[in-house]
Amino acid sequence: MPSQIRRAPAPDAEPSDLPPPPPRAAISTDVQTPAPRTRLHRFLSYYRPHLPLLAADVACAVFVAATALALPLCARAVTQRLQAVEGAHAALAPIYALGGLMLALLVVQTASFLFVDYKGHVMGARMEAALRREVFEHCQKLSFSFYDRQRVGQLMSRVTGDLFNLGELYHHGPEDLAIAALKLVGAVAILSLLDLPLTLLIVGLMPLAVLYALHFNRRMGQALKISRARIGEINERVEDSLSGIRVVKSFANEDLEVRRFEAENQRFLESRRAGYLSEAFFSAGTQTFAQLLTVVVIVGGGVRVVQGALGVADLVTFLLCVAVLVDPIQRLANFMRLWQQGWTGFTRVMEILEVRPDIRDRPGATDLARARGAIAFRNVGFRYEGGGQVLNDLSLDVRPGEFVALVGASGVGKSTLCGLIPRFYEATEGQILVDGHDIRDLTLGSLRRNIGVVQQDVYLFAGTVAENLRYGRPGASEAEVVAAAKAANAHGFIMALPDGYDTDIGQRGVKLSGGQKQRLTIARAFLKDPPILIFDEATSALDNESERAVQEALLALARERTTLVIAHRLSTVRNADRILVLTERGIAEQGSHDALMAAGGAYAGLYRTQASI
Repeated sequence: MPSQIRRAPAPDAEPSDLPPPPPRAAISTDVQTPAPRTRLHRFLSYYRPHLPLLAADVACAVFVAATALALPLCARAVTQRLQAVEGAHAALAPIYALGGLMLALLVVQTASFLFVDYKGHVMGARMEAALRREVFEHCQKLSFSFYDRQRVGQLMSRVTGDLFNLGELYHHGPEDLAIAALKLVGAVAILSLLDLPLTLLIVGLMPLAVLYALHFNRRMGQALKISRARIGEINERVEDSLSGIRVVKSFANEDLEVRRFEAENQRFLESRRAGYLSEAFFSAGTQTFAQLLTVVVIVGGGVRVVQGALGVADLVTFLLCVAVLVDPIQRLANFMRLWQQGWTGFTRVMEILEVRPDIRDRPGATDLARARGAIAFRNVGFRYEGGGQVLNDLSLDVRPGEFVALVGASGVGKSTLCGLIPRFYEATEGQILVDGHDIRDLTLGSLRRNIGVVQQDVYLFAGTVAENLRYGRPGASEAEVVAAAKAANAHGFIMALPDGYDTDIGQRGVKLSGGQKQRLTIARAFLKDPPILIFDEATSALDNESERAVQEALLALARERTTLVIAHRLSTVRNADRILVLTERGIAEQGSHDALMAAGGAYAGLYRTQASI
């Protein structure tokens, strides 16, 4: 079943129970940002699984550079032969031999280039894929509090675009450096042997080109960093608008969404304009420098020929070697562009990977076998990061198999309380026990396998009905899937769908009604078969007919399981074993429906208020 990176809401849908929103596009880390040297070491470490392929890639790059240097020397030999030998027929045999050698060099160069271009790209793509997998796996480990601070569009921008540019750097970086270094050193060595003064003149111009390139390279890097942030904001806007397209259309706000998108799009355009201006100066400068070197060689070489210090064959070789010398400058310029794009992407990806999960297994954590379902809160307190205290000194015991309902005004922390049990959030004070074990001493996987959560905010993945049901237990058989659907009162409507259990339900189950989606989530919980159940407002948004069907499914699922139900509609929890009335000061009262109504307290007041509406 495909999974997706998405922004997870705070566990309670009530406004005052949510943490305050963070600044846009901020990645908050729990650890100090490593020094650049540490990041550089980590950057290089991704080559380790591909060292044989990297060595072959660099070796072929060396062949490409070596053959490029050998060809001007062959041309020099041909020119010298033409000057030295009188009579065209006498010169043909050596020329044919040199031509054959040059063709052999071209074959080696072409084969080496094909290997570099194909296998090198494959290596870069593998490294990109490995990093993307690592980022995605790391995102799965991060707690709800991380996603409370993040935007889906920004995360997607880092996982896709940033890693693509990084893959290009991983591929082209080593080969560009190898070819550039060998060609630069080799060409300068050959030129020095031909004419040292003219070579020194050419080499003396190169620092100017380097300083020019570094200046505009830095400006390109700054513009690129801004552009990456801007494209992330565009992703946010697109994801937000398209996910909420039904709300957009119901309010006839298509034009508003277009204007919002255009504002973000223009900000991106302005950032790219600055980057393109720097890139244009960068490219124009490198091209102009190449032409400048050619002019210097033609004029300077001509003077040296007249002076008798340089032969015609040497001048021809000089011109060919200068053409070779220009390639390293262009490759280094390309490497600096790739470095800016790739390193910027690597830095943005590392900002995610360097976020330490704030909820993780303790050393020595033990697995929880199938739980009996006893739950205990001991002086538990909780506050959201940057927010106020939600729970304070709360103590509570739930017996195995007990059906407990949580009621109260919005924002008092009902969903927060339930979200602490599977450790979606970590209690800031006190202790929570399951079957007498501190949940922090249990492995997260085993704890959550024992807990089923049916939320008000139903989330179904793109795919078929069967795939969504099997998300509760991926290895379930077809018979088990059907049995779970029947238990959740979902089998009937599933069989009425065009392809039954193989029907594609669309993104977030858009092709289904609210009641159908909710029953699928309950069937998914049936298939998981957990001993502890948490229902978070599972029927509040349904019509009466759908609510009755869902209620029947919920009651069937809750049988012989420890069940916690959060409800605004008090009529849905009349049959609970115990009802807890939660207020900002904690549990105000608890008991059965009849006992609380007889007491005439907070619960009776809430119930009468709802009954009169």
